[in-house]
Amino acid sequence: MALKLYDYTLSGSCYKVRLLLGFLELTYTREQVDFYPGRRHKSLDFLAINPLGQLPVLEDGDLRLRDAQAILCHLANKYDKTGKWLPRDPATFGTVMMWLMFAGGEIMAASAARLHDLLGYDLDIAAARNSAHAAFRILDDHLALREIAGAQWIAGDHPTVADVACYPYVALAGDGGIGHEDYPALRNWLRVFRTIPHFDPMSGIPEFA
Repeated sequence: MALKLYDYTLSGSCYKVRLLLGFLELTYTREQVDFYPGRRHKSLDFLAINPLGQLPVLEDGDLRLRDAQAILCHLANKYDKTGKWLPRDPATFGTVMMWLMFAGGEIMAASAARLHDLLGYDLDIAAARNSAHAAFRILDDHLALREIAGAQWIAGDHPTVADVACYPYVALAGDGGIGHEDYPALRNWLRVFRTIPHFDPMSGIPEFA
């Protein structure tokens, strides 16, 4: 079935989906949605596609999905025949889902800071940066414990959708005035993520990340 991604090149949430599509070597079409300055995601025609007025949206044949985390799970569940990207064993599955929710929740504070600095969104930038740092500290502590155990990834012994979900807004945090200097385990993870076969960089991600 044909895959179609409603996309905005500079969106970290859209980038999550493009990353996994690339890792899975899937062919798809992209429809660019003028998020800024056009705000097409809030237009009547796009609200008919996603009533929440958010990106990304994926169409897989007759199935239409919104929310980056849901899309990642769908793609891994349907197209990853190895089962590695969305592990099924109970312990790893639960951990993956926990960090997937973290990516769609706490880490999005870094997205808010980025929207403020890049696109001029009116929000409490100090609160956004403080929340992002708190989230990064939690992830850095987790990854440090993983390193001590000899592991490189958020869950299991290989990258999963949890890594894909968390990566973009952590890597792009500098766009929102949030540095990685205080998070050594996080920096190590950002570097090793780039070694995944078929990794595709995005504008705004520093080379070390």
